Amino acid sequence: MDIPCPATQRVDAHALVALMQDITGQPPQIWGPSLIGYGEYHYKYTSGREGDAPAAGFSPRKANLAIYGLMYPPGAAELLATLGRFKSGESCIYVNTLADIDMDVLAQLIASSYQHLTTTTPN
Repeated sequence: MDIPCPATQRVDAHALVALMQDITGQPPQIWGPSLIGYGEYHYKYTSGREGDAPAAGFSPRKANLAIYGLMYPPGAAELLATLGRFKSGESCIYVNTLADIDMDVLAQLIASSYQHLTTTTPN
């Protein structure tokens, strides 16, 4: 799979592709212009809005990697506290480079998030 990202992010993006595929057992799929996702889940909010989204995924960007969905599973806050250096957004974390974070903790977060999103109904 060709990863659409700057050369400085390419090595980290390939590492995330392998890690997420290994953890989820799903092949990578492109969602939109730059999101690489694994598996999917259906969401339905109390407002009535609903749709499908990748159960695990990331987006290689010029300045960082956005990794989605890690804040949702039970126990995520405790794991995120030990992850390393990152910034958080509403539904993702931003990592400058994978060298800034603990890859074992990231793997735990991806696994618990994927399991949570594929076995519960988010609202």
